Amino acid sequence: MKKLFNKEFAIGLSVIVAILILIFGIDFLKGINLFRPAHYYLAYYENVDELTVSSPILINGYKVGQVREVNFNYNKPGKVEVVMALDKNLQLPEGSVANIGTTLMSGARIELTLGSGPGMIPTGGEVPTGVKAGLMSSLQDGVLPAVTAVLPKVDSLLYNLNLLVADPALRASIQRLDGITDNLLATSQGLNSTMNRQVPVLANNTVRITQSLDTIVGNLGQLSYQLKALPLDATMENVNQLTANLSQFSRQLNDKNSSLGLLTSDPELYNRITQVSADIDSLLVDIKKNPKRYISIKLL
Repeated sequence: MKKLFNKEFAIGLSVIVAILILIFGIDFLKGINLFRPAHYYLAYYENVDELTVSSPILINGYKVGQVREVNFNYNKPGKVEVVMALDKNLQLPEGSVANIGTTLMSGARIELTLGSGPGMIPTGGEVPTGVKAGLMSSLQDGVLPAVTAVLPKVDSLLYNLNLLVADPALRASIQRLDGITDNLLATSQGLNSTMNRQVPVLANNTVRITQSLDTIVGNLGQLSYQLKALPLDATMENVNQLTANLSQFSRQLNDKNSSLGLLTSDPELYNRITQVSADIDSLLVDIKKNPKRYISIKLL
């Protein structure tokens, strides 16, 4: 009986299987899933900016597909045709735009911006394109002009710095600073020596001050003991009694019905006393002038 499969047929079948595995393996390594259904759209760019097959296609940062092919379109000179494979469930509204963006880590990618048109772009149709400024473009447009403007100022600053460093006056100033530093060092050493000599004197003065303070504290203690021994209770009682007497005397002076009150508040009594004093004074004067009228001396 003739064999159904000979050796040559097995070898050919193995080669075909190996080629298929190689093709599918390469696509798998590129991130292309041939078994996943997708919708294909076309996009045309003047510059793909390092966009390659299997580059991701994102919407709001979420991957919805990948680039399947990048071909130069000879029918449209100057245009590069990009075949986009998107998820089968995704439909692009009219007005959607496919922008090429770049990053430092992941390279180029397509960022889809969904439109708001009433209809949908048919599968296999053309999607409007654009180029989104990447980080390097932003640096080139924003930072590089500023750096270019600063470079002349930096060059001028370095030139002036070289002139300053080469100036003999700066060298002389540095030498004077060295001299000042040496003087400060010598002064510090002198102060340390003086402090070392003054420490015993300060210690002796401190002992004397402590002894004086002890003596003062002892005297204060003795004075406190003497004050404690004084009859302060009797003294305070006498002071209180004196204060009461003065208060009573003050009340009598203010009372118009008392004798002292009448003396201080009754004008008539004051006038009478004044009149009596005047009469007594007149009587004394008259007695001095005419003593015989009042004194009679008879001799036996």
